[in-house]
Amino acid sequence: MTGLRARAAEVQLAVMLLTRLPAGQMAEAPAIGAAVWAFPLAGGLVGGIAAAVLAGALALGIASALAAGLALAASVIATGGLHEDGLADCADGFGGGRDRDRKLEIMRDSRIGSYGGLALILSLGLRWQALAILAAHQPAFAPFAVIALAISSRAGLGFALLWLPAARSDGMGKSAAATSFARAMVGLALAGLGLAVLLPWPSALCVLAAMAAAQLIFARIALRQIGGQSGDVLGAMQQLAEIAGWLVLAR
Repeated sequence: MTGLRARAAEVQLAVMLLTRLPAGQMAEAPAIGAAVWAFPLAGGLVGGIAAAVLAGALALGIASALAAGLALAASVIATGGLHEDGLADCADGFGGGRDRDRKLEIMRDSRIGSYGGLALILSLGLRWQALAILAAHQPAFAPFAVIALAISSRAGLGFALLWLPAARSDGMGKSAAATSFARAMVGLALAGLGLAVLLPWPSALCVLAAMAAAQLIFARIALRQIGGQSGDVLGAMQQLAEIAGWLVLAR
């Protein structure tokens, strides 16, 4: 495939990988690494759904805290909790494993331990509270913030795939590792455009800086803990970036 058909297929693959939204079937799927530039676009779909739920709930007079909870639930349903699962697996593996092999073994276990449960509580709680605060004080702005953070929190994943070695010999982290700097930069450009359009520029710059710092710090932790990236690490990076963005906007 070439040209527009190839780009459309990459967007479709990104939606299939990062969401549970209906995306049709693919007769000829591109390589995962080719689709990383479209990860922010998949995030935009998720953010659009959550923003619509938030705006609708606020328009119906539902309290801002409940409206924020409904929007967050819509986001989790749209992704199937994919990123939350990655965060929980990383927390369990990094916190409970004695060595690299044991950490990876724990991360592959479908059961959630105490570290993972606490990580989920904190992630959902922080995002819920931040969105509730923003929805209460700036109800017209909050839906745009939801979309902006959903887009931009996925932009750094391409650089993680590019710069971090795959921690496993199989899995998404290994399959997607064959990407390029150009594709990662396109994803970053899309995120920057989304932030510039949806947020005031001072807030956009602060959000971008906070997200980059959160993901760089966690990338360093993952490198020390398991020797690189995996699908779970990418999910955790998205969660931490989104939390960092909310802390900036709700301060």
